[in-house]
Amino acid sequence: MTKGTLVALTGGVGGAKLAAGLARLMPAGKLKLIVNTGDDFEHLGLQISPDIDTLIYTLANLVNQENGWGRRDETWSFMQALGELGGETWFRLGDADLAMHVERTRRLRAGETLSQITATLARKLSIASDILPMTDHRVRTRVETDAGTLDFQDYFVRKACKPTVNAIRFDGAEGAQPAAGVIRALEDPDLRAIIICPSNPYLSIDPLLSIAGLRERIATAAVPVIAVSPIIGGAAVKGPTAKIMKELGIAQCSLAIAQHYRGLIDAIVLDHADRHLAEQLAIPALVTNTLMRCEQDRERLAEECIAFAAQLHGRTRAGA
Repeated sequence: MTKGTLVALTGGVGGAKLAAGLARLMPAGKLKLIVNTGDDFEHLGLQISPDIDTLIYTLANLVNQENGWGRRDETWSFMQALGELGGETWFRLGDADLAMHVERTRRLRAGETLSQITATLARKLSIASDILPMTDHRVRTRVETDAGTLDFQDYFVRKACKPTVNAIRFDGAEGAQPAAGVIRALEDPDLRAIIICPSNPYLSIDPLLSIAGLRERIATAAVPVIAVSPIIGGAAVKGPTAKIMKELGIAQCSLAIAQHYRGLIDAIVLDHADRHLAEQLAIPALVTNTLMRCEQDRERLAEECIAFAAQLHGRTRAGA
């Protein structure tokens, strides 16, 4: 498998963890990580790309391991001073993290694309894998709730995911195109597999799949497409996945995850806690330990996903 290239779709902390495991196994330039940018927003005059930054910090070994996001050994003088001035402090920007947002904003205003900027920043931090924003166009996740329609960060951070979710939409997706690097990655003749990381399907992967033509390119790829379920025993490891599923009237289980990706995936990876669900699926399932507590867990799960994909070559997509 490592002789070819591998594409992974990712967003959020769970996705970044598996991406880090894959990055440790794949040769330089052979792992292409397509990342959600529906969470991006402007704050304090700066362009913030939370999922891109979580991925960059994780792959560069700079991430705050306790939170799974932000930089380790962070200081907060800026936020303290901002609060003293009466500024908005609900979205916390650490002093070191601030440099990322300032530099991204400067480059965007100078005319560079998000893809170009992301590639440059990744190289500066010695990341060997390709980090590819899903699009260079503006797409924004909006969450329709009992508290009204909220921008994603208002729902996720300011209101701590407390409002009840009624629907999710992706403003701008209808006019957005996949970034050029994304298309090249999916059309690479050396592509061997596509892995959907254990990210929130509704908030992290669906924005990516909403981009014009992207879902179709993945669904018709001549390589195995494998999803790693973010649900373990009816619960999400981190974040509001299970809560959102319940509020949308979706069963909180890995069967529902497989159904959500029906027609897109060839196989799914389940945790041991969900072993009993494997026989109810119409697609192959790998049952293993999907909880990633440490680097060894990430690398082991990544290795198992790569081996699973290698076993699936030649199989047709059956659905879930």
